[in-house]
Amino acid sequence: MTDFMTALPVILIQPTYPGDLQAKGVHFQSTCNLCRDSHKTQVWLCFLVLSFLSTSTSAAFVPVPNTSHAQICLKSLKNAIEKSDAMLYAPSANDVEENCKVMSLRCYIWELLVVIMEEEIVGPKANCIFDFNARLPKDNFVGCRPCEAYSLKNITVFLDRLNNLLEEMTTQWNTYKT
Repeated sequence: MTDFMTALPVILIQPTYPGDLQAKGVHFQSTCNLCRDSHKTQVWLCFLVLSFLSTSTSAAFVPVPNTSHAQICLKSLKNAIEKSDAMLYAPSANDVEENCKVMSLRCYIWELLVVIMEEEIVGPKANCIFDFNARLPKDNFVGCRPCEAYSLKNITVFLDRLNNLLEEMTTQWNTYKT
């Protein structure tokens, strides 16, 4: 137990002087009598590093819950939504990078919520979209374009593109699950 209590990091500093040709900079050395020569510690550290690497490489796909259910909700709202003459931000499939699909879906859902409120659509059909929005990941997708960077389209083009994105994400989700 006393070895654990004395495990403190040590910082070695080499002062340098002008014209000194010795190594420059600060060197850090960590000493720990319990884990310096431990094979188990090395194995666990490798496992930890590989775990982080595997999560960062698969982070491009963020599973979105129940996109097929969102498609059903959208179909039930289609007649009420098509009455809108709003111009909405609607990224095309070519505009969106693979790691920005969820952010693109968030843009679509936010625009859809605006239409639902403007058209004063209420009830379970509208609540379905509100619930779906609440379940979307709230991550800040670094490197993704903001919603306003995409072109404005009429409601027909908007709905077609949203349906295409939902179908693609449903297929991706089904592939991911198997």
